[in-house]
Amino acid sequence: MTILPPSPRLDSAAGIDWHLDRLVALDPRLASVRALTGTPEPRINAVGFPGIAKIVVGQQVSVASARAIWGRFELLEGALDPVRYLGLEEAQVRAVGFSAGKFRTLRVIAEAMVAGQLDFDHLETLTAEAAVAYLVAHKGIGPWTAEVYLMFCAGHPDVFPAGDLALLKAVQSGLGLDERPTIKQMVELAKPWSPHRSAAALLFWRLFAVMRDKEGILP
Repeated sequence: MTILPPSPRLDSAAGIDWHLDRLVALDPRLASVRALTGTPEPRINAVGFPGIAKIVVGQQVSVASARAIWGRFELLEGALDPVRYLGLEEAQVRAVGFSAGKFRTLRVIAEAMVAGQLDFDHLETLTAEAAVAYLVAHKGIGPWTAEVYLMFCAGHPDVFPAGDLALLKAVQSGLGLDERPTIKQMVELAKPWSPHRSAAALLFWRLFAVMRDKEGILP
């Protein structure tokens, strides 16, 4: 029995290119997309509470706003530790730009971590599907948040956030589809890209940036 070496993480240009080479071999339609975009930049965030917090901050706000809010939030003493976050007053957190909903979401996540009900280290033992299921079982974590965490914090190579509007638009353009795919259709479209779906997501996020003629659409 031949034991294959583990695939490289998506935390370097070389690692991304490794996955893109194999992705294009699986679906030659993506060669033209890759030629247009080049190699997407690696984007790896911290794991655990800081990582999930940064993703929550970026939900439903512009990239510029998310960066500004995160810059202020991470300066709050104790903000990046779940135990110490629970000691912060809501007014302190809201003052850096958090909505009431985001303050509560992180509080629920921090409480689950402190209680031992949510263990981010546990994700390393799970498949992508099982890891998403584990995360979304916790209040405050939806599918998009779970998938983006797995990609950008856990470095999982086979995740495609099918509910991301930018990805849906980019896939429609990149594949020449008549209509923007639904989330359900996108899930099916991405299946043949396994086990390199994270590289496919990076590729199409980069295509969206090219389409919009701007950088920085990734979380």
